[in-house]
Amino acid sequence: MIDRLVAIMARLRGPGGCEWDRAQTWQTIAPYTIEEAYEVADAIARDDVADIRDELGDLLLQVVFHSRIAEERGAFTLADVVAGISDKMERRHPHIFGEATSGGRHMWEEIKAAERAERGAASAVDGVAVGLPALMRAEKLQKRAARTGFDWPDASGPRAKVDEELAEVEAATTHEERVDEIGDLLQAVVNWARHLGVDAEAALRQANAKFERRFRAIETAGGEAFAAMSLEEKEHLWQTVAKAR
Repeated sequence: MIDRLVAIMARLRGPGGCEWDRAQTWQTIAPYTIEEAYEVADAIARDDVADIRDELGDLLLQVVFHSRIAEERGAFTLADVVAGISDKMERRHPHIFGEATSGGRHMWEEIKAAERAERGAASAVDGVAVGLPALMRAEKLQKRAARTGFDWPDASGPRAKVDEELAEVEAATTHEERVDEIGDLLQAVVNWARHLGVDAEAALRQANAKFERRFRAIETAGGEAFAAMSLEEKEHLWQTVAKAR
């Protein structure tokens, strides 16, 4: 089945193919790849099985698209991509595919660290993708640092840091200082969440969904008069909706 999709992409990119598809590069396609990954996550969050299937197809198309561009450049093929990830999965699970009898997640992390070192990583935080959502990247950076022993022993340390950073935001006197200090505050909140076992990125997505749901509800409750209502009236509607949901 994958051969059919590969052939479709080859024709789209080939002579007489689609003008838009032929004009694309890795760089121009990358934003669509990220978008499709988020659409998969959204379908999963909604537990919409049909959408999950469709969105996975769209994401697979991105893999085929990038691989086709690479093949045209003589860099690698889709087969190389599949072989590479297959080798990696077997290498990272020696307790399943190799001679090791135990290890699991701990061994996975050790093998990943060794792979980074082989690629010339000089720091524990090398290789954390810059393109990740900021909260997710903050957590990954913190986890990498924690493996070197640079971490609070419990949640009380990062909790106190949140108060400290909040005070520094309030003490800031320029816009540049506020930007810097709010960044530190967000880092501290992510660190606190990590110590509490909370995925900050997932928590914010959930909060966004809740805000959107409640705001739509107060818009509906206010009707045509909503925009002209006072803040106090809107807040009253908000509290009513919050208690009901």
